Amino acid sequence: MGSMISNYIVIVAISGVLNVLLALFAYYKRTDFAGTRAFILSSFTSAVYTFGFALELSGRTMPEISFWIKVEYLGLPFIAPSSLIMIMYFVGLERLIRKGLVTALYAVPFISVLLVWTNDYHHLFYQSMYFREGAPTPLIDIVMGPWYIVQGSLTFGCMLAGMCLILWQWNRMKRVYRRQLSIIFIGQFLPALGAFLYLMDATPYGMDPVPVIMSVTSTLYIWAILSRGMLTAAPIARENLFESMRDGVLVTDLSDMLVDYNRAATDMLQDLDASAIGKPLAQLFLPAGQDAVDYVMNSDPQLSEERELGWNIHGETRYYQVRSSPVQKHDGHLVGRMIMLIDVTERTLLQEKLLQLATIDSLTGIYNRMHFMELSRQLLEEASLNLTPVSVILLDIDFFKSINDRYGHHYGDMALQHIVAVCSRHLREGDIFGRYGGEEFVLCLPGTPLKQAALLSEAIREDIERSSVYTISGSIHVTASFGVVDSSSKNLSLEELLSEADHALYTSKRNGRNAVHVSSGSSITHFTPV
Repeated sequence: MGSMISNYIVIVAISGVLNVLLALFAYYKRTDFAGTRAFILSSFTSAVYTFGFALELSGRTMPEISFWIKVEYLGLPFIAPSSLIMIMYFVGLERLIRKGLVTALYAVPFISVLLVWTNDYHHLFYQSMYFREGAPTPLIDIVMGPWYIVQGSLTFGCMLAGMCLILWQWNRMKRVYRRQLSIIFIGQFLPALGAFLYLMDATPYGMDPVPVIMSVTSTLYIWAILSRGMLTAAPIARENLFESMRDGVLVTDLSDMLVDYNRAATDMLQDLDASAIGKPLAQLFLPAGQDAVDYVMNSDPQLSEERELGWNIHGETRYYQVRSSPVQKHDGHLVGRMIMLIDVTERTLLQEKLLQLATIDSLTGIYNRMHFMELSRQLLEEASLNLTPVSVILLDIDFFKSINDRYGHHYGDMALQHIVAVCSRHLREGDIFGRYGGEEFVLCLPGTPLKQAALLSEAIREDIERSSVYTISGSIHVTASFGVVDSSSKNLSLEELLSEADHALYTSKRNGRNAVHVSSGSSITHFTPV
């Protein structure tokens, strides 16, 4: 029997060493897990308890054994509360860990330590202590005092609460995180079972089995820390963060098969649910449109990239910023990629609106003067390099002031819109059409010689003359005057071409309006189609 006690002492001492190693490892690892301090305290107090128990077993006299029991209680009362706090951090309930809760959890242990060390004066913790009869070595039995029951209730309550929190989170966790939960659950359940058997006097010679059990749980914790990252940011906290992200996240393997996704992604991809796991990303992106499919087919999973895509959701076009980055193991091996979908629809539409305000005339919907000038300069530069002609047409609504004075500015606006509608019927792809100012419009025609531009001007003039602006007050007859110039025989700037066109337009106005005049540089002539 003596050898059995000796072996028991060795196992308990090893348990103490393992707990010291756990505490030191957690302290020096300096991880981002907020529950690390509670884990360190739990490990350190477990070491104090187990070393004290080993020395208790080696004692031979009542005073000696009583002293080591007091040492045990420098650690024992703090283990369960510390473990509960660690579990609360682990399952993402750190918001509940307030000063009041911590004070309440640790108040009883501190009182227990004080009462154990002063028990000879009041017997509130142990009513009495005596040697167990028939034991192979001096072993102590106790008669519980009232505070022993209080401390025991807190210990079992903390253990039970910790196990309940783990079970509560079990179904919410992805399978990859359940191993860590299992280890923590075992770390709570086995000591609780051992303590229960001890209180029921169902252990050999009434010895406390918890220190021996701690050698098992400490080994499991060490394995979990080294192989499962138990002291990194809490997996459930990570999971909560992953699920609470407003941006969609997709994780794929090297074959671009879906392996994980968050809740936000289900709002961005049609029919995305658990059955989509293992499906090709291209298949999942198919309902989103051609842009999305092209992205999957042409992007490199090994490269980080970012682009903006048009995205179809139930017939509505959205805009997503798609960020892709490779996922690597700790050893650097590529295992897949993570794709983040960020909804930038509002930003994109705002940018388009700002661009429109900067380039489009709000009344007529055609280019404003500034953007017309910018585009026409580029066109002239290209035409100069390619030795192709460019023509410019200026047109002005005749007697526009009288329309405003007689009918009002609202009908004047309608007249402007009418002119734009008529001109647009005659324009080709590549022609640039803008509002030059007030009732004056301008066209820049690439690859168009002077005669062809004059014919186009005449066709527009006749169309305007034949049509009218229809209002509730009756029809309004509108005409326009034109000035035409080209760059084929001259190396002129856009401003110089516009100046020549303006002279030709002024000639049309001065000679009765509703006419087309062309400028050949040396002369301005009335255009009459043959």
